[in-house]
Amino acid sequence: MLTYNIEGLPWPARQNRAPYLREIGKRLAAFRAQHNGPDIIVFQEVFSGAAAQAVEDTGYTDLTVGPHTSTRQAPNVQGPLPGRRNIFRGEIAQNFTSSGLVIATDYPVVLAQARPYARGSCAGFDCLSNKGALMAEIIIPGVPGRIDVFNTHMQAQRASGVSVERHAAAHERQTNELSDFASTTGDLSSPTIIAGDFNMRNSDVRFEHFSRQFPLQNVHQFCIEKPDQCEVLEHWEHADQWRRVQDKQYFSSGAVVKIRPIRAEGMFDGGPSGPVLSDHNGFRVVYELSWPVNGSQTASVSACAAPTSASLNK
Repeated sequence: MLTYNIEGLPWPARQNRAPYLREIGKRLAAFRAQHNGPDIIVFQEVFSGAAAQAVEDTGYTDLTVGPHTSTRQAPNVQGPLPGRRNIFRGEIAQNFTSSGLVIATDYPVVLAQARPYARGSCAGFDCLSNKGALMAEIIIPGVPGRIDVFNTHMQAQRASGVSVERHAAAHERQTNELSDFASTTGDLSSPTIIAGDFNMRNSDVRFEHFSRQFPLQNVHQFCIEKPDQCEVLEHWEHADQWRRVQDKQYFSSGAVVKIRPIRAEGMFDGGPSGPVLSDHNGFRVVYELSWPVNGSQTASVSACAAPTSASLNK
């Protein structure tokens, strides 16, 4: 699985992004055609037409999208955030873009659900996007049951343009809402992966609250603490790397099928996979899925999908 924030913001937030976005789509399509691409990709910031086209150009057969710009938000029942609302920092009662979330795969998606964060659970410029969470139930041929995959892009910190108190409170609300969404739409008896841009880098307050709400294992932490079980193919500068990055993946095993990361690496980070094409590097994790067979034996798989074509509902 690859999680990748492709920096697909429209003008005037970004300029001249189209060539880079085209290159992202072209390279991911080439990896896929060579049977060397990620089986599942969770994209963030698919806002512009060029970004949507890049995702479509990857060729994955199933593109799950949402929340959309017009997806209705739940009402604010928690009252105002700390500080004063600032309309000059995007805090207006209208979304100008969707959540920018897409889950792409060649595996069958049997159910998809999306939920925007509630009105009042955003701060600053983040309120211009209908940020939220996206979930897909995915069937991997040969693997018992399903896998629940969640994608999210959470409240920014300094980039939101508002005070720490205000954007931290918004992130806390979103964490609580994401936890509720995961528990009501997912199934703890199935393997679960939650990935995306969590905007928790260097924020102990955000990280600790999120960890209390989500009893899942963090891939960075797992691979650092268990190097004999998980190979790391990128340079991690810190012993607590899981606190120093925005883009993360969390996982938990199901009742029958167990899941664990066996390799973690960067993509589009200037290394063998390609040049830097966004303000985020991609984060790719290879998972092993295993389950009991005939009582004492165990089957396992880290599968690849066959290439076909797809269409993105913009």
